[in-house]
Amino acid sequence: MPVPKQSDPKAAHPQVTHPQTTGGKPERKAWKKKSPVEVVLEQAEKLKAEIAETEEELKAKRKQLQKFEEAKKIFEAI
Repeated sequence: MPVPKQSDPKAAHPQVTHPQTTGGKPERKAWKKKSPVEVVLEQAEKLKAEIAETEEELKAKRKQLQKFEEAKKIFEAI
């Protein structure tokens, strides 16, 4: 028959420290609720950045397509 484990009440509930206050790191800023206007403006900025990135990718793909079309013309001429 197995022997029941002796549990120490202090070991069962170790003291939890907050990561913000340990190690000499500064605490995080307090959370500030954003107004609906701020949320919309932030989303618009994110969307503008995403569109700019997508446009750059599209430019690169168009340039690559142009090169392939030039190569196609060369192969068709042969």
